[in-house]
Amino acid sequence: MQAPLPERLRPKTIAEFVGQQHLIGEGKVLRKLIESGNIPSMIFWGPPGVGKTSLARFIAEQVNLPFHQLSAIDSGVKEVRAVIEKAKEEGKAILFIDEIHRFNKAQQDALLGAVEKGTIILFGATTENPSFEVISALLSRCQVYVLKPLEREDLELLLKHALERDVEIASKNVAIKETEALLKYSGGDARKLLNVLELVVNSFSSGPIEITNAIVEQVIQQKMAIYDKSGEQHYDIISAFIKSIRGSDPNAALYYLARMIAGGEDPKFIARRLLILSSEDIGNANPNALLLATSCFQAVTMIGYPECDLILSQTVIYLATSAKSNAATTAIGAAKEAVSRYGDLAVPLHIRNAPTKLMKDLNYGKDYKYAHSFEGNFVDQEFLPDKIKGTKFFDPGDNAREIEIRNNLKKLWKEKYGY
Repeated sequence: MQAPLPERLRPKTIAEFVGQQHLIGEGKVLRKLIESGNIPSMIFWGPPGVGKTSLARFIAEQVNLPFHQLSAIDSGVKEVRAVIEKAKEEGKAILFIDEIHRFNKAQQDALLGAVEKGTIILFGATTENPSFEVISALLSRCQVYVLKPLEREDLELLLKHALERDVEIASKNVAIKETEALLKYSGGDARKLLNVLELVVNSFSSGPIEITNAIVEQVIQQKMAIYDKSGEQHYDIISAFIKSIRGSDPNAALYYLARMIAGGEDPKFIARRLLILSSEDIGNANPNALLLATSCFQAVTMIGYPECDLILSQTVIYLATSAKSNAATTAIGAAKEAVSRYGDLAVPLHIRNAPTKLMKDLNYGKDYKYAHSFEGNFVDQEFLPDKIKGTKFFDPGDNAREIEIRNNLKKLWKEKYGY
């Protein structure tokens, strides 16, 4: 059985590495260690799909040491001890533990003796802050290297490598005309990117293949679960119900509520939809809407039919006649679009949490201004990542409550966000 594309494309030379040039570029710290062959135990800390496993395997090959890999998800003390015994027979070995942050204290303690004696060189990979997730005794015996998120240029270079270096992909004469959809579904994760590419390529029986955004979207949608279209009237009624409340028509909303009650609709389903609507279509125009919808759901859950009819009716009338705003909905939509477009941008150093020495050494929290130390409990400072600073996601509505919110924001952020 052929290995997946991410496995086939693991770098075999340092020149084939994509990203992490701050560690493996010419003259950089990890590059020097690899070239010297003097490898300490180390922790690779970074987001998914940025090369932690590839880097560990590559180093093991370069220093010509046996390589053992465990996943903290399905391994425990027994498996750790078995690798340690094997390493003793081999003289020395590298043990790579993926998601080491999932190991509990006892499991991490089991590593200490072998690391101290040099029986194993520990490579740990984690997406979590090792200051919190790795015990201090083990952390003190490891070098911590921070791997950075891959940039758009890195991901596009990886696609180029796939077209040029993978025999299976090259045999189908693949051309990538557009990359936006591929990058969107990857979420900045190199492994996901290559899996999506392979999925799209394999959807064609033969080449040549031209990959566009539309083709990627079509293939991904085909692989998703197909929506159940049975009970079409059920979905028409709930749609009409929600749209009637959104349109501030309590009479139509009550009619469709009665239709659902007569049809034996689960009252908790109705109450859940009211909860969603209270934020989606009313939001901060009337924050009490969410409170009433929450109370409605709790009451309906406790008493059920037929008594809950009155509670549903009261809530529907309140929501339908309330002031409306979708500002919260569009705000989170815009923010999610930015995340999809730009990936996991680095949090500015000055607002990162810095409770440990390691983090302080990395300048976490440096130059942060504590708002309560300034007049009016406000100080103008940057909170967004550099690449999207100044982006306005939240635009208050024209109702009385949100006009007040806009005026407050205007006093604070008029120059930056244009309120």
